[in-house]
Amino acid sequence: MTETLTVLGLESSCDDTAAAVVRRTAEGPQVMSSVVWGQDELHADFGGVVPEIAARAHAERLDICVERALEQAGLALGEVDAIAVTAGPGLIGGVLSGVMCGKGLSVGSGKPLLGVNHLAGHALTPRMTDQVAYPYLMLLVSGGHCQFLAVYSEDHFKRLGGTIDDAPGEAFDKTAKLLGLGYPGGPLVEKEALRGDNARFKLPRPLLDRPGQDMSFSGLKTALRRARDLLVDDKGGLTRQDRADLCASFQMAVADTLGEKTRRACLVFQDVAKAQKPVLAVAGGVAANSVIRASLQQVADSTGFEFLAPPLKFCTDNAAMIAWAGLERFSKGFRDDLTLAARPRWPLDREAAPMLGSGKKGAKA
Repeated sequence: MTETLTVLGLESSCDDTAAAVVRRTAEGPQVMSSVVWGQDELHADFGGVVPEIAARAHAERLDICVERALEQAGLALGEVDAIAVTAGPGLIGGVLSGVMCGKGLSVGSGKPLLGVNHLAGHALTPRMTDQVAYPYLMLLVSGGHCQFLAVYSEDHFKRLGGTIDDAPGEAFDKTAKLLGLGYPGGPLVEKEALRGDNARFKLPRPLLDRPGQDMSFSGLKTALRRARDLLVDDKGGLTRQDRADLCASFQMAVADTLGEKTRRACLVFQDVAKAQKPVLAVAGGVAANSVIRASLQQVADSTGFEFLAPPLKFCTDNAAMIAWAGLERFSKGFRDDLTLAARPRWPLDREAAPMLGSGKKGAKA
């Protein structure tokens, strides 16, 4: 019989301050509350996340988010079984704010403390939303991270590939800034691309000429900037159609690259995992892009995988995924104490070589 467990989760690794309460019963997982307080308005003028501004906002908002999450769940702090908090990787000021808040709540309530890897939160989300069985293949694709992970347990991950520089979401944000679209860039580029011709500009598909599942998006961003500059030099500026075509061409290049790399990862996963009913899951804000999602669905269909994308509210940064990852660790006997440290880098696969580069939104762990 499954033991009923209730965990409070905290998330503050980048620019979303979040708290949530998740319960596991014999009937399955239940998200009792999920509060996310975004910071888009604080960073919009800068075209990206400013770490110092983000850290201050987390420090000011975390206790409010916790209070709201407990209120929505109809629980007092003393009624949860444990407190889980993102301890890395991410922007160190934000991570530190969350860890210190989690420690204070743990000491004040006497409840156990659990430090959670932010990437593990994303990677374990399909188990919270769809009760997916181990093992499965996860593509984590967001503003700060991009990795293929074979997920074997709550503490066993094998990285099959990842980005060596910019993550796709970061490339979308930089593209939006280059084209004067605003922030956050992903939704704005996708909207603009709806009117564009995705074949007008011959942008590169990085690393497709090389074997393996590693990715690179920095050169694609540079190629887009050069295409923009040529138009500006030739015409003295960009027309609205020019901008739409640039967005569409950029988006298709990302979708093609992710699609081919995902196909390769699926074949490798099947070779090492031998799963009877293989599942390809995707999480991260970029998973909301309809063109990219369609490309991944096509890859899953062609390789015999079931494609699974959790609801968008659980794909982007949230505390429910941290609470769930903490719950899985707690049920297996994991515990942390007040020596828990905030970590800007924290690889899930401890045996894999470190990925190169570190994007503005976090470490490529």
